[in-house]
Amino acid sequence: METSISQFLIAAPHSGAGKTTLTLGLLRALQGRGLRTQPFKCGPDFIDPIHHSTAARRQSINLDAYMMSPDHIKDLYQRYTADADVAITEGVMGLFDGAQKREGSSADLAVLLQLPVILVLNAKAMAYSAAALLHGLKTFDPALTIAGVIFNFVDTATHYRLLQEACEDVGVTALGHLPNEKALRIPSRHLGLDTADAGEAIAAAARHIEKHLDLDAILAATRAPRIAFSRAPRPATAPQRSKTILVARDAAFHFLYPENLRRLEAYGRIQFFSPLSEPHLPPADLLYLPGGYPELYLEQLAGNKTLLADIRSFASKGRILAECGGMMVLGHSITDETGKPWPMAGILNIATTIQEKKLALGYRTLTLDGQSLKGHEFHYSQFVQTPAAANGINLAPAGVKGIVQPPAAANGIVRNARGQEVAAPVFHGPNLFASYMHFYWGESAGPLEAWLAR
Repeated sequence: METSISQFLIAAPHSGAGKTTLTLGLLRALQGRGLRTQPFKCGPDFIDPIHHSTAARRQSINLDAYMMSPDHIKDLYQRYTADADVAITEGVMGLFDGAQKREGSSADLAVLLQLPVILVLNAKAMAYSAAALLHGLKTFDPALTIAGVIFNFVDTATHYRLLQEACEDVGVTALGHLPNEKALRIPSRHLGLDTADAGEAIAAAARHIEKHLDLDAILAATRAPRIAFSRAPRPATAPQRSKTILVARDAAFHFLYPENLRRLEAYGRIQFFSPLSEPHLPPADLLYLPGGYPELYLEQLAGNKTLLADIRSFASKGRILAECGGMMVLGHSITDETGKPWPMAGILNIATTIQEKKLALGYRTLTLDGQSLKGHEFHYSQFVQTPAAANGINLAPAGVKGIVQPPAAANGIVRNARGQEVAAPVFHGPNLFASYMHFYWGESAGPLEAWLAR
């Protein structure tokens, strides 16, 4: 029997138009109606999916055309929408903004998955000029379907009528408008969103949207028969349940891709623990320290001396996988914004600081031992001193090597989305794999495959 689903991608001409607030409000409002509402996020971001999952009470999934193949994206989308009534994908940056020109953009994802697009337009200081902007977004790519536009920061009916006239003249459906609401504020991204404040902000966004938008009209405008994508066979991996994989997950460490965890389950049994509250490391074969915000909890982390000692001891007998904030904790110290260094595990001969913030941002591809692994960097902390060249790093446990570009490393290179080599140290060896990069191995673990399977 043919089934249908309301599905759409929320996009804007630029960042700051209100995509996230609209997405969260719709997710919570529709979930509140009893609809099974599945959220997705275009791109590698961790924070927005945390918002989404809280709002929809259902796990949000990243869809990223740089880190994932088209077949993998289709497989994820079909799998997670199989029992959903509504699917909402939040776009990234502007509609056509990608890693290179439009490559990997929200528009490319919408075309790939045949999703209609609902535009969000900040119309605070705009009237009929909206017609030219909407005309451009509508006609730039004929393969893209614009389902309609929601105007944000529109306080009067007269203003909205002018915007409706602009829509009529270019053939774009006006799906409503939202007035400015000063009390409606999503908590700071840097403080994370898995908080009581975030929950209240999401509830407020839902109330705001239910009051001003016709949700039935939005659902009707985006309802269509489900598309059955041809799904590539998923790699068969025999679970090794005798192994225990310890994953840090708390307020300081929570940048985790659900599909990465699913793939990890093929190598052993996952057990979560909190470096902030647990005084000892539970028994395990592999320790995974993901990214997050350790810099916000330095006193607690440094004060948990028994756990840091356990991690040092574990490094000589088990394996450690660490990304960004997790890598920082493996160094000698992390310096806070006041200039005070806090002692950490001391496994890596590095020290990092948040005192002088410097943004490192972008997609990365690691090529190691003839295999590739994709990921991204997003951090404001930095090394106190640039790690030495590959053969000059003295690390524990023995046998760990550091890959640093430039100069070119002996057996590994990191490149950005344009194929240019970048300075992104990767520390690797039989018992350790660590870097500032957040890797995605939900589809293929590349050079990590054999390392994880040991």
